[in-house]
Amino acid sequence: MNTLSSLLTESGDGRLGVLMSALAGIAAALAVALAMTVYFRLSYRSWRDVVRHGLATLAALALFAFAAYDMRHAALAYLGLNPSKPAVEFEIRMPRETLTAVSDSQIELHTDRNLTLALVDGVRELGDGRSVLRGAVALNHRTADRVLVVNLPGKGTFEFRLRLPAEPHRSEQFGPWHLADRIASPATGSVAPQDAYTIRYRVL
Repeated sequence: MNTLSSLLTESGDGRLGVLMSALAGIAAALAVALAMTVYFRLSYRSWRDVVRHGLATLAALALFAFAAYDMRHAALAYLGLNPSKPAVEFEIRMPRETLTAVSDSQIELHTDRNLTLALVDGVRELGDGRSVLRGAVALNHRTADRVLVVNLPGKGTFEFRLRLPAEPHRSEQFGPWHLADRIASPATGSVAPQDAYTIRYRVL
């Protein structure tokens, strides 16, 4: 008992969720097995009993499937894995002169679990002295801690926090524009004001 208590105390919320799901699945399996054993030992063979047996079997299978799904979901949540693998399509609006070397730029998605390189899809001119850098990046983990880091050599490093839940829903339209959360200037040169850099995105 002390061992179980210490295990629950030392584990985080993710481990606790996995353990509780496992215990729930085991308890459900034992309960169904016991009920099915008692039920089938009655040995009634009328058509009503056949229907009852069939319904009981379906209920047991459904309960097993639910327990397995719950345990899998809890385990994936603890590991931070997202099996559906959604992606974020983004557009970053900035002064045209900032994007003079797009081929040398690097965009990364930083989370508390991993780092993922984004794919750059190109640049679109707006005709007002600004350009839009387009791209996409996969969301491989369940976490709400996501920051898109844009590194433009000689221009600076720009950080945009993605305001998304750990399990975001897919969206057809882009969200509103958001200002850059942080701009790091290079050792030489200057960077335009922070409000000149904005981002919008949607989940695919």
